[in-house]
Amino acid sequence: QVQLVESGGGLVQPGGSLRLSCAASGSILSINDMGWHRQAPGKEREMVATVTSGGTTDYSESVKGRFTISRDNAKNTVYLLMNSLKPEDTAVYYCRAVARVRVGRYYGYWGQGTQVTVSS
Repeated sequence: QVQLVESGGGLVQPGGSLRLSCAASGSILSINDMGWHRQAPGKEREMVATVTSGGTTDYSESVKGRFTISRDNAKNTVYLLMNSLKPEDTAVYYCRAVARVRVGRYYGYWGQGTQVTVSS
């Protein structure tokens, strides 16, 4: 069906930048919304940023002004540019896509996650 593969995670110092990528593959007819969610140890998973098929974006208050989400529809890829990273941004970041593989309704899919660690 649909597979989402994240890349770009790693270790970065506070104040640094990192760009995450998520490529969707499979027999995809179309993709609606795409987004990024994260989960820190002992915390619930939270929405970080989303972007609609039309390009409308939404961000959590904690990352607004620092993170930028974008997508390349031709590549079925969504990106998350993270600037001015803080230790509290440390988490596993998951890619989310709402897509359909055949005519009909859309379904939600999750990537396996990529670790982002912000530390000195």
